[in-house]
Order: sequence, then C-alpha cells, then structure tokens
Amino acid sequence: MRTKPAFSLSRKLLRMSWNKYNLYNVATREKAPNLATKTLFQQKWIAKRETRAYHGDEMTEKQFKRVFNPKLPTVSNMFSTGKDSEHPPVAVLTFAELERRLDFIVFRSNFAPSIAAARQLVIHGKVNLNGKKMPYPSHRAKDGDVISVDPNAISTLKGEVGTELDFTPKPFSQPFLFVPEYLEVNYKTCSSVFLRAPISRPGRTEIPSPFPAELHALAYEYYARSK
Repeated sequence: MRTKPAFSLSRKLLRMSWNKYNLYNVATREKAPNLATKTLFQQKWIAKRETRAYHGDEMTEKQFKRVFNPKLPTVSNMFSTGKDSEHPPVAVLTFAELERRLDFIVFRSNFAPSIAAARQLVIHGKVNLNGKKMPYPSHRAKDGDVISVDPNAISTLKGEVGTELDFTPKPFSQPFLFVPEYLEVNYKTCSSVFLRAPISRPGRTEIPSPFPAELHALAYEYYARSK
C-alpha cells in the first residue's frame, strides 16, 4: 500500500499516467537522479525505485520478480555503421514482459489515461481478448492476440450511446499519444493487436520510458542478482 500520494511533487516519481501533476513532474524533474555520491548498491536501489514507479507501479515486488527474465532479447545489425552500429540498449528490456499485460496494452494503445484506469477497464469487463471477456489485468497476451475495448468506456470518446463518438483528448496529453511498434491499433474498432515482444535495436529501444538506458541497466543488475 502506498503511504504517499502517487503524484507527489516532492518525490517526483514518474508514473504511466496523463494526470496533470504527473505531467508536471515529467516536465520539471531531471532526466535521471544524480547518483555520483552514492554507493553501488544505493545506485541500483534508486534506479530500481525510479524505474519501477513507472513500469509496473501497480504490481508488488514479489509479483514482478515472478515475471522478471534475466535473459534480455535483442536485434543486432551487422551491417550498420556510425551511430546506428552502437550496441542496442538492451537493459531497457528489463520490463519487456510487462508490456504483454492487458492493462499495459490498453494504456499503450491510448484507450485509458493511466495504467490504473486501464486496470479498472479490464476488471470491470470492458476489455475482450480474442472476442472473449478477460477480467484479469495481469493476463499476458500472446503474439497475434487481439485486445478490444468497449468504446463507451473509453474516456476520450464522447457522445450519446448508439451514436458515433467524437475523440476528445485529455488536456496536455497530445505528446504522449503514440503507439509502440509492437502494437497495431485500430481506432475505428477500438482494438489492438499485440504483434510481438518489444525489442531493442542499435541506437534505440521500442519500450516507451522517461529514463535513460543507464538507469535501466542499474535496475536490471538489482533484480538479476537474485537470478
């Protein structure tokens, strides 16, 4: 259970949310905490705290460790030159398995303004998996699975039931309205296809994150020690 507000302006922990306080924290805080004066263990713990606050804050540490996989996938490019030939930032894939969760897919598809709201949509039976109701937010989709959401339950769609709904974006949310490459979203049918697991390519990674790869690498080392 949280003892402090999720969007504390003093702690400035970033969340998967379009909440105005969270967006303020995203805009005003440093890209990564200053770890220069910390011990190696402190660096790993702080990195774990920062990245986990964003990736999977709704999960307990015990739940996350069940799905954590120390083997990180990647895609190499033997023929790249220059900047594109850099080693892929694979540490960001520490949280790749979470992107298969239904609540993550609903949020990444822009059908909910936060991961918490996406979780509620799933629990309340507003989300179908391959045409069947799936009320478990933690259920992990397989490659090719189709996830659909009841249009009348999407907060950015406004209008009368039975009529064509209008898209009304949340204030300040436009910079965050994008779709990762591992999803294919059809906004006419309010559905999303989970194509494949997220991957890392030379110079970039597919999982959206407000943190640099170096911070993810420290978080990965924190969890990998127990594996």
